Amino acid sequence: MNSRSAHDNADERMFADFLTGVVAALIDQRGTVQQWSSTAADLLETPADAVCGRPVTSLFADAHRRSDGLPDHGATALLRHARGHGVAVRCRVLPLGPTAYRLLLAVPADRAEESERGAALMRALLTQKRIGVVLRDTRLSVVRSNFTEAGLVPLPSGSRLADVVVGSDAAKAEAELRGVLETGTPLVDPAQRIRVLHEPGQEYSFSVAAVRTTDRRGQPTGVTVLLTDATTRWRADQRLRLRHQAAISIGSSLDVSRTAQDIADVLVPDFAGLVAVDLAEAVLAGNEPHKTIGGGDPYLRRMGVKGSHGWPAGLLSPGEAFPAMPDLPRLRSLQEGRTVVSDRDTVEQTLGSEELRKLLIPEDGRCLAVAPLFARGLILGVIGAWRTDREQPFDEQDADLLTEIAAHAALSIDNARRYTREHNAAVALQQRLLPAATTQTPAVEAVGRYLPAAGGAEIGGDWFDVIPLPSLRVAMVVGDVIGHGLHAAATMGRLRTAVQTLADLELPPDELLTRLDELVGRLAAEAHPAERDVVGATCLVALYDPVTQQCTVASAGHPPPIMAESGSTACPIAVHPGPPLGVGGLPFETTTFRLAPDSWLALYTDGLLARNANDIDTAVDRLALHIDGLHRSASPLAEATRALTSEPAQHHAADDTALLLARARPLRPHAVAEWEFPADPAAVAEARAASSAKLAEWGLEPLDFAVELIVSELVTNAVRYAGGPVGLRLIHDMFLFCEVTDPSNTQPRLRRAAPGDEGGRGLFLVAQLSKRWGSRYGQLGKTIWAELEVPACFPVDA
Repeated sequence: MNSRSAHDNADERMFADFLTGVVAALIDQRGTVQQWSSTAADLLETPADAVCGRPVTSLFADAHRRSDGLPDHGATALLRHARGHGVAVRCRVLPLGPTAYRLLLAVPADRAEESERGAALMRALLTQKRIGVVLRDTRLSVVRSNFTEAGLVPLPSGSRLADVVVGSDAAKAEAELRGVLETGTPLVDPAQRIRVLHEPGQEYSFSVAAVRTTDRRGQPTGVTVLLTDATTRWRADQRLRLRHQAAISIGSSLDVSRTAQDIADVLVPDFAGLVAVDLAEAVLAGNEPHKTIGGGDPYLRRMGVKGSHGWPAGLLSPGEAFPAMPDLPRLRSLQEGRTVVSDRDTVEQTLGSEELRKLLIPEDGRCLAVAPLFARGLILGVIGAWRTDREQPFDEQDADLLTEIAAHAALSIDNARRYTREHNAAVALQQRLLPAATTQTPAVEAVGRYLPAAGGAEIGGDWFDVIPLPSLRVAMVVGDVIGHGLHAAATMGRLRTAVQTLADLELPPDELLTRLDELVGRLAAEAHPAERDVVGATCLVALYDPVTQQCTVASAGHPPPIMAESGSTACPIAVHPGPPLGVGGLPFETTTFRLAPDSWLALYTDGLLARNANDIDTAVDRLALHIDGLHRSASPLAEATRALTSEPAQHHAADDTALLLARARPLRPHAVAEWEFPADPAAVAEARAASSAKLAEWGLEPLDFAVELIVSELVTNAVRYAGGPVGLRLIHDMFLFCEVTDPSNTQPRLRRAAPGDEGGRGLFLVAQLSKRWGSRYGQLGKTIWAELEVPACFPVDA
């Protein structure tokens, strides 16, 4: 069956349903019933032969009578049923002129009332001016509508959705109505968006309700659709959602570039199809932008872009500088903080240059809205938004919305700019306070790396240091100041300076930490009372002597170092950690172990440890396992350092991280000569002879005179004032070191002898003949050393 025959059958069913239950009787001029319908016979169970020929008045049990004895027009009357009871009906008498016959029509009263209510409801709906009503048949064609009354698009009878609505929208809406017609399930859609054919680019939102209509037998007769124009509310909700999204999305980052991109991401596609955010170049460096008025170079750089279909080729791209602009009134309006809205033709005329048009106007751009990022009287940048997918131009409400979003975004940009300035200053301060990343000494090769917390968002007080000491020894230090920010970086700088000073005094690691602990105590005493509890640090000091291959470590509440050497698995050194610096009252202990050539020693802060470990020991073991793998693969120290500090867990660590990775270097073969002499004056000559012979062996004869005098003076003083045994050691590397050890703890003092003094010139001669000199103390005495420069013509490898 085709759709036309189905429609005809539906009309026939509607007509038959209309006649069902209607009583009809033909009455002559005398009031006698001449004809009696089958409907009447069924309703009253009285056949026609029992009624025809009888007066019509005999049919009624009671009625409001007219002069002719029939009920009043439209009145309710009681027809006599064959079983004796009355049937309430609504009557109407129609003349059948020009004859004297009349037609009596009666409908059951309940059905008449139902029809009257339905008719009243339909009249009320069809006369509404705020509610659209559409009666559609089973083909979904329009039977009747009040769209003209409601101020909507007129719907001619027989029209379909595709006649007035864009194809895809019409297909979707018709499919929903077809579902209502087939299933009987009502449709309720509070926001159905459609585009109409007679207004290209315009989009409307309707609140839609649709129900199926049926006849008395329950057969579908069509669909009734009620619509309310919700476009104004929908657009207001859109703007409200956009404001809310802008409030929660823009400003979540303190990175200027990220904030610019967030602005573009929020505005596309709900506000515009293509958005670019250009920022002043000074803002990117954390500085205030220039206050410029008029055309020329705006000193802007494109930082954030977003297009609903990607960024078009040929347009100004992210990172590129904004071109010079002509001096125009619209440009000055922007520079004064006002939003400007223009159509495409106006923009093209404004730019003038074909080169500028290609660079700044998208091919499908229809209209443009530009809002300045205006904060504290400064233009930090501009937001440019193009409508590309919609022909609807920006209106005043759109301009106000963009102005509001730009004002919020400008504050976020300014906050990010100010943070960038202060962060750059803090990072510059910390970088100046930290040593070079790579340190090369004859004893060790060391690479350090510092990572601020939270991916660089916040600096802290972690530090590392490599301090070369006399006689090829080297001190390696790593520390962690409590807290973050500038105060932590400043405290770190003071502690690092103190460590270097104390290390130059050649104090052992435990005594160095004791002195450092006293300094932290003084810093805490100087701090504000509310901040004294957070002034403190942990620190680990390792002193390595390449001659003896001994490394001595002391810890102040710091994680243990990790050693990796050939032939064994990397493991943490079992140190005896003392309390953190600033606690005071408890001694620090040292741990000494052998650090063979080519072994690795890792010193680190707790920011390097895995955050998902159950405890600190497990985290240290995992780190040792990682170091072991890198050591076995013979990774260069720089690559190993990056690998250890680039774990995923470290990317957004809550704490900053410092790592110092050192490799012990082997000394040159036969670089050390040692002797021991008794406390006998004759030992002085023996010491001179031994040192002279060794210098000749090394090819350092030019240093023989100076070394003989230094050895003679130092050994003579040891024999005379300290007793024996007296040790002599020469170390040949980039410098020549001469060391004399005796069992005395007396501090040597350099003084200027008077002309008449017989002594007191020994240390003065040592100071004059050497590059530098000094002394250090051990458990069984002291060592006085002198450092001499090796002539350039006598390289180390000679």
